[in-house]
Amino acid sequence: MHLSFHEKSLWVTLLTLVGAFRIYFTAAVQWYRQFAGTAPGMAVDVMPPQVVLLGVAIGMIVVATIVGHALIAIADRRTETDERDALIALKGTRNGAYVLATGVFFALYAALATDGNFIFTHVLLASWVLAQLVEIASQLVLQRRGA
Repeated sequence: MHLSFHEKSLWVTLLTLVGAFRIYFTAAVQWYRQFAGTAPGMAVDVMPPQVVLLGVAIGMIVVATIVGHALIAIADRRTETDERDALIALKGTRNGAYVLATGVFFALYAALATDGNFIFTHVLLASWVLAQLVEIASQLVLQRRGA
């Protein structure tokens, strides 16, 4: 099974997003449990260590994506695309947009229903990450189908 440059690029992006945000959200959930458990009924806000960890996660994504794409470019010099690739990208973007719109709705609801900004911020961030994953996964499936 031959993967095009674009498919390899999508796999690199998918794996880096999953890896970096798995680490971030695991830590965020632990922090939330810790602070929500120590002060029941009190507002839980995003704390500076979480902002730093988000920056580290984004840095990991940038570095891993650059290294991954450089390795792909060295191994496979054929980077041409056609109108089929453009259509597949548009369909993936559409699917991701539906997920993001739904996530924004849930984040706004969370902002109204909870105290503090922790839940709102993380629902919004999770919906963005999920939208990106849906967009990439949609493109990978459509590439394999040849749609």
